[in-house]
Amino acid sequence: MKYSRYSTVIIGSGIAGLYAALKIEQQTNLNDGILLITKSKLGESNSRYAQGGMVGVLKENKKDSTTSHIADTIKAGAGLSEFNTVKFISENSDSVIKDLLKFGVEFDKNEKNEFNFTLEAAHSVNRVLHSGGDATGRMIEKTLTKDVEQNGNIDVYEQTVAVELLVNNNECKGVIVFNDLTGEYEAIYSSAVILATGGIGQLFKYTTNPGVATGDGIALSYNAGAVMQDLEFIQFHPTALALDGGENRFLISEAVRGEGAKLVNADGVEFMHKYHEKRELAPRDIVTRANYNEMLQNNTDHVYLNAACIDKDKLAKRFPNISRICLENGIDISKDFIPVAPAAHYYMGGVKTNIEGETSVKGLYAIGEVASTGLHGGNRLASNSLLECVVCAYEVANYLKNKELNPPKQIDENLKTIIDKYSKELYMEELDTESLKHELQDIMWRGAGILRSEETLTNALNEINELSKKFPRSVKCLNKEEYEFKNMLNVSKLIINAALQRKESRGAHYRTDFPKTFEEGTHTIIKKGEMSLVK
Repeated sequence: MKYSRYSTVIIGSGIAGLYAALKIEQQTNLNDGILLITKSKLGESNSRYAQGGMVGVLKENKKDSTTSHIADTIKAGAGLSEFNTVKFISENSDSVIKDLLKFGVEFDKNEKNEFNFTLEAAHSVNRVLHSGGDATGRMIEKTLTKDVEQNGNIDVYEQTVAVELLVNNNECKGVIVFNDLTGEYEAIYSSAVILATGGIGQLFKYTTNPGVATGDGIALSYNAGAVMQDLEFIQFHPTALALDGGENRFLISEAVRGEGAKLVNADGVEFMHKYHEKRELAPRDIVTRANYNEMLQNNTDHVYLNAACIDKDKLAKRFPNISRICLENGIDISKDFIPVAPAAHYYMGGVKTNIEGETSVKGLYAIGEVASTGLHGGNRLASNSLLECVVCAYEVANYLKNKELNPPKQIDENLKTIIDKYSKELYMEELDTESLKHELQDIMWRGAGILRSEETLTNALNEINELSKKFPRSVKCLNKEEYEFKNMLNVSKLIINAALQRKESRGAHYRTDFPKTFEEGTHTIIKKGEMSLVK
């Protein structure tokens, strides 16, 4: 096995991971360098598929204020957002976004060369920045990826999956990785390991997330003994394009509804007035359940989004990517209804961290979607995710610049025992992980999806336990797909157990057998061998 040393290792190449690498390199003198690990190609991540935009509480937007943004975020968070976290991220959005501009990130502007702020659901004012019309995540990621590629002080491992964190006495001292192209393992020693691994959308049959979103960071940190928070909270986006043709469904951004599009049934009749006073701009969990309810009542697999009420030229300019993808599927959004249905979209739960990304394990940090900072609570406010990515990436870099980042030169015997497990040959046939994955996704969609109950959750857990018997891998696997499926199995069980623990409906977690919401909000806390509810 190969051994190496880095001052900082970042796992994940979405916007959070890329920006953290650039800021750490810019601010810190690292004797042993920075390593960025991605299990696919550099830049493939959930961030890339973020269309709507990024919240920006900018000083030049006189109609907005941090007070307003904080109030909107906390209201959407269904009683679980942490006030100090929300306040910090909101108050730092202006300076961090201005810093992004220095790296070459561009946001769309109007004819007066002013930022073009748009409105999204549950926001009280226009404050969402976008880039490339409806390709915000892709445009930001493209810029940051180029910056990383041109930075000689940042090493990059592609097609490499992190398989286990090197933890002893609650201190992370590195990570073991597997190169899927060469089949080789490497033990990397580091004094700072940052998880930026994204979400868990691929656990469900229908998702807007790419194939890489398999919950790897959750599984890694849980197995390392880190504290998890609110794992039951998964945001299902109400409007994914209801056409199958790949590993995920194409997102029809909330910004389309922000510009005036209406949800309708097959006869063109609007229905959101039955569910919420804000109609299409109600919080996402409400719109999702409304769409799902209409589908169940009418025995259909989708509803429709009518964007034809928006000016044709404005549609083409504001949503070029959505217009193109729909047209490729025979849908002209300027005159045709768009078939849409809910899909797993964003993970509010994750590894419990503070604003600097610190987890409960020394030397282990988490940023972006894999982390639970307390910003999103039980139901993320639209476009807060990219803001959290960059503010927390900035903060972890700021925190680490005051640390001595000297990776261990010698590894202790306890860690050597971990490493040795991956040096042993595995004499087993390759498994059909694709069919196993589809089986798991069906179970999770039926049992732990938009509507849940003790019966559906318990049945799902039993089915997953049976499915696990078809996957005889406890530690070492043969390839990346097997490692991903192992993580998916583990994280699915954690989500279901957390959902069973929360006997109420709150935000994105809806229990048909417990439809009421408790007056006081509690967090679901899970650590290996432990589970509790805390205020």
